[in-house]
Amino acid sequence: MFTEKLQKGLLLLAEPSIIGDVSFNRAVILLADHSNEGSVGFILNKPLKFTINDLIPDIVSDFKIYNGGPVEQDNLYFIHNIPELIPNSIEIANGIFWGGDFESTKDLINTGIIKKKNIRFFLGYTGWDAEQLENEMYANSWILTKNAYESKILAKASTHFWKEKIVELGGDYLIWSNAPENPILN
Repeated sequence: MFTEKLQKGLLLLAEPSIIGDVSFNRAVILLADHSNEGSVGFILNKPLKFTINDLIPDIVSDFKIYNGGPVEQDNLYFIHNIPELIPNSIEIANGIFWGGDFESTKDLINTGIIKKKNIRFFLGYTGWDAEQLENEMYANSWILTKNAYESKILAKASTHFWKEKIVELGGDYLIWSNAPENPILN
């Protein structure tokens, strides 16, 4: 039964039982906002085949783009840990910030001031209507966990992140850590 308090800055781990959902199977989501009106998050561990330069040619960088979620996938979002450099950013929690002045961000990337460990770009986001995420928590679709990495989460490797978090949970979750993504392939 879900008893933890949802709040921005926490991580949502997809329960191993979420199979076949392209967006959320083995997803690790940073909850960027949570209120009575709904919730917003970004999937941290689903890199796409694009770089920022592929989408915005005047940014000379090979920063990866991640699938942030199924909502508004034609829009680019970013989180970072350098609010002193990016004006108008919004703190999520523990030194992680969302958005800010994009023109300044482009200039800072092009001059090499912003590094990969400082920023992550997403196409789309994950969104929930009022009480939708709470209902999914009660249905055991998600495991809520602290972000122990805080602002260093942006430097965290993405491909095995879900497995690492599942191993940390231990117990019955350990069997899922080595199971194939699609159990039919077992």
